[in-house]
Amino acid sequence: MSLLFLILQFVLAIIITITVLLQKSSSIGLGAYSGSNESLFGAKGPAGFLAKFTFFVGVLFILNTVALGYFYNKDMKKSLVDSINIESIVPQGAQTPSAPAAPAAPQSK
Repeated sequence: MSLLFLILQFVLAIIITITVLLQKSSSIGLGAYSGSNESLFGAKGPAGFLAKFTFFVGVLFILNTVALGYFYNKDMKKSLVDSINIESIVPQGAQTPSAPAAPAAPQSK
């Protein structure tokens, strides 16, 4: 399930990047390739449509990020620390060192 959300995340990231670049700015970006769209989007051109579409895709991107995090954590129920094999770190025959004995108090004569 998390693989589906991961693929959707990449697709949404590409769509957001393209829609942001299509919007008109001081440097025209990819809007130069869109041609004359006034008849398709109305008198204002694509500015209002692209702003609303970018907002909508941004909300989808955020919701997909939350869902991706939820399902990834649900799929991976164990922590990375839980998967460490302690026997491979500590040899089997190794003894745990005992605490050193306290030094004897000097005897007074």
